[in-house]
Amino acid sequence: MGRARYSEREAPPRMTRNRAGPERGAGHWHPSSADGRVIPSNMAATMKKAAAEDVNVTFEDQQKINKFARNTSRITELKEEIEVKKKQLQNLEDACDDIMMLDGDDSLLIPYQIGDVFISHSQDETQEMLEEAKKNLQEEIEALESRVESIQRVLSDLKVQLYAKFGNNINLEADDS
Repeated sequence: MGRARYSEREAPPRMTRNRAGPERGAGHWHPSSADGRVIPSNMAATMKKAAAEDVNVTFEDQQKINKFARNTSRITELKEEIEVKKKQLQNLEDACDDIMMLDGDDSLLIPYQIGDVFISHSQDETQEMLEEAKKNLQEEIEALESRVESIQRVLSDLKVQLYAKFGNNINLEADDS
């Protein structure tokens, strides 16, 4: 790691103070060439742009942002719960299929779990209990999905409001990582 060497013809860049006036960013230091010409810099323009993009965040805005975050978290939880219920529903459907495959022997008792206890029932009774459990589980899934849809409507309204005020200064998109 040595120092940069310059030939006699090529002088190192210097820092000069721009005295061109307020429209040219007076008072800012800009790199200059060896012959004293000021190298154009867009630093002042960048600073003006950043100042223009600064938006005051009010208490109501913060409340909307917090509501958006809470609802996004809730949707994630509901979707996970829906997936668990769908797996349970698939297990019940598999059990119904397995029971249908059995011989029509009415003397065969099938254990059915209720809580922590297994109770033996006839094939028809077990089939009816499985169908009832499937129906209840499907209703629970539909209720959860309707809650997700209503929360998504709230989120889309909040997105419109927040993006209208903050533009690109706010990121409301979920990370897919």
